[in-house]
Amino acid sequence: MPLTDRDISAEVEQARRRFSIVGLSPALNLAIERAIRVAPIDLSVLVTGESGSGKEFFPKIIHNFGARKHAKYIAVNCGAIPEGTIDSELFGHEKGAFTGALSTRKGYFEEADGGTIFLDEVAELPLTTQARLLRVLETGEFLKVGSSQVQRADVRVVAATNVDLVRAVAEGRFREDLYYRLSTVQIHVPPLRDRGRDILLLARKFAADFSEKYLTEAIDFSEDARRLLLLYSWPGNVRQLKNVVDQASLFSAGSTLDAATLRGYLPQGSSMGGEVACSEHTPSYDSEREMLWKTIMSMQHEIRSLRAKLEGGEAPLMSAAETDSDIPRHRAMLPAPETPYTPYSPMPDDLPAEGLMIRDALSRAGGNRKRAAATLGISERTLYRKIKEYGLSAD
Repeated sequence: MPLTDRDISAEVEQARRRFSIVGLSPALNLAIERAIRVAPIDLSVLVTGESGSGKEFFPKIIHNFGARKHAKYIAVNCGAIPEGTIDSELFGHEKGAFTGALSTRKGYFEEADGGTIFLDEVAELPLTTQARLLRVLETGEFLKVGSSQVQRADVRVVAATNVDLVRAVAEGRFREDLYYRLSTVQIHVPPLRDRGRDILLLARKFAADFSEKYLTEAIDFSEDARRLLLLYSWPGNVRQLKNVVDQASLFSAGSTLDAATLRGYLPQGSSMGGEVACSEHTPSYDSEREMLWKTIMSMQHEIRSLRAKLEGGEAPLMSAAETDSDIPRHRAMLPAPETPYTPYSPMPDDLPAEGLMIRDALSRAGGNRKRAAATLGISERTLYRKIKEYGLSAD
């Protein structure tokens, strides 16, 4: 019987509490909900997402919300096992099967019989091991290394990867049949940069955890530091955020970090550093002006075409003066703001990501709601309603 919305919400909240998952973003809730829905049904699951995004929580949710929760759960990092021993680790070996095999050994699949096995970094498996894994998934049968006796294991497999497996299949690095067998159900874990204000919740949690564990004074974040946390791209996701907060908690214990101090803990200028979406310098809006002008010219042409059709005439062609080549010359013709710019009230701590985007668009448009609406791709009436909804009215 399918879960109702109320049941799903309660289950999601239970999973968050049980596994200490911090965050309220819709994308994260959807991933948790999918894990809970598939848990009672013995299907293979592929968890995808960037490195450090928290994929390891979802196999645990699937195991603990399913019928196998009282059996073993074994997590295997396929990328950490040497290619020469991966078959032995997964499927076991017989005594004397290779140099150093002094006794018969059970593999992870035999140990996890009746339970769940989590194959992290599954894309790192050699092709020969992929063939063995496919046989287990299809028939439940496997052979120990050095043995000719077929054994069976009733194991649910959940795999995870940060690799684009479709591309890996195309490049011959991953078996196509195994990909389809593993990905009966896919769960995508969103990157941290797409989780909005979850970033602030996680930063506060990591700061509190560090303070409690090492008996130090907890750090806090100023408004501009919180803004920097939200705008930084976090290429290392949750793992990187924890690393940054731990460093700051060590060297800035008891202080309130401002943006300048926080920026010192970010790996600026390195290939792993990512980018900060805002800077202390005045940004250039040339590309945005050009896009806005193109939109205006396109709308004017559509209006003329509609008018011509209503009058029974031919739609006029766009004149040469309205082509892209003359856009720079026409930029000066953009209409002045309809209303004078009035500073908007600062973003409250609980303002969602949509409110932040609207405030930024208004700021970039100099307070002109028509331009801001065009930038956001919404009507001016919708923008006006959103301004009232998020309390962004002029002071």
